[in-house]
Amino acid sequence: MQECMDAIAFEQNPASTTAALRITAESLGGEEFKADYGVRYAYLTGAMYKGIASTKSVVAMAQAGLMGYFGAGGLRLEALESAIRTIQAQLRDGQSYGMNMLCNLEQPEVEERTVDLYLKCGVSRIEAAAYMKITPSLVRYRLKGITPGANGATHVPHKVLAKVSRPEVATAFLQPAPPEIVSKIVARGGLTPAEADLARLIPMADDICVEADSGGHTDAGVALALMPAMMRLRDDMMARHGYAKTVRVGAAGGIGTPQTAAAAFVLGADFILTGSINQCTVEAGISDAVKDLLQEMNVQDTAYAPAGDMFELGARIQVLKRGLFFPARANKLYELYQRHNSLDEIEPSVRKQIQEKFFRRSFEDVWTETEDYLRRTDPKKLAEIESNPKRKMAAIFKWYFIHSTRLAMEGNADQKVDYQVHCGPALGAFNQWVKGTATENWRNRRVATLAEMIMRGAAAWLNQRVDSFVQSELRRQTLPLASR
Repeated sequence: MQECMDAIAFEQNPASTTAALRITAESLGGEEFKADYGVRYAYLTGAMYKGIASTKSVVAMAQAGLMGYFGAGGLRLEALESAIRTIQAQLRDGQSYGMNMLCNLEQPEVEERTVDLYLKCGVSRIEAAAYMKITPSLVRYRLKGITPGANGATHVPHKVLAKVSRPEVATAFLQPAPPEIVSKIVARGGLTPAEADLARLIPMADDICVEADSGGHTDAGVALALMPAMMRLRDDMMARHGYAKTVRVGAAGGIGTPQTAAAAFVLGADFILTGSINQCTVEAGISDAVKDLLQEMNVQDTAYAPAGDMFELGARIQVLKRGLFFPARANKLYELYQRHNSLDEIEPSVRKQIQEKFFRRSFEDVWTETEDYLRRTDPKKLAEIESNPKRKMAAIFKWYFIHSTRLAMEGNADQKVDYQVHCGPALGAFNQWVKGTATENWRNRRVATLAEMIMRGAAAWLNQRVDSFVQSELRRQTLPLASR
């Protein structure tokens, strides 16, 4: 009824109606989302691996009445627990934070121990990333502590935001936990029968974050195509399962300016999540040398390269290419892996180039380092690799991806061209937006300030567009009938 009255009022006096209905940064996005997460804006900062989305970043967001996820990927449990304790020690009641959880199908015990840690430390919000299917560890985290609530609702203490870029993955998170997985967890004592019984009443995720083309791992999706499809899928799954609470849909990937944020909200996003722009801030946990490079990039300065953690599968990442050789060298390594079954099959001149230019050390030295690591962490895998020349070649090539990340994290000036820096074009757009202002220098960029700039800018831009529409309509209405 109210919507009808608003429409009548607009038709009678569009100028006064729009003046009374101004969009604000606080009004954008889903109200339930903001209430559930305890945030002022429907805006999150996403996790970036190895603590690039740092404790400083997470704390700064929380203290500003916002929320960010810590970049837990690639960190040992001791470092992860230290990060959690550091964050918790600086926050007051009501201030929100989250932790990243990466799928690890090769080493499920790593994911299991991460869940143990999160449950022990009372982590109540996670960003689930890189999942192709639902895992037992994720199910245990989601369902542990679940109890019946009032008015038919269910109290779920652990919130899961699932980053997805494919409908089939979204479908898995929009369904209840797989019964066969739940049964196995109960059998080994990981869940109580009462918790298992309630599993059918809730989806695996509270929120689906639709990730379009982004920095790091990417399926190079297009937001304009993905968002409507995912929202329709959400509606279908809600109708099928009859959940008491609506699963929210957010947008990520490519968001670095007020206009792109506004576009996401116009498409119906309940929230937005930013990534690349936050890597070029004071709080980001990466070297100043990388931030200096990122500050200068434009929208065309990224490229796709193989993902080191899924090298054999051909998965892709988006990285910075301006002034760097990493993308070309990484793609060359993958091309050689596809064409050859062992290092010995590669032409001598190419082998020499890789060792002298790419690695700056011999294959033997790289293998010795890799062998020592696997002997300590996964002896079974070491034996499998040693018996297969192609797998050994892949292991040696994958060392370069670990090494290039380490160089970037440390800001190694001698091997700057080999930095691996995950980044999308959103940062290039942001750089162009702030050119000529104080924020052009990354030393003046703070993660919570960027959130303010983008959300307030999105509201202002939407108001301008609405005003433009209203003025056009007023002009149309004043034209003589024959001129319309």
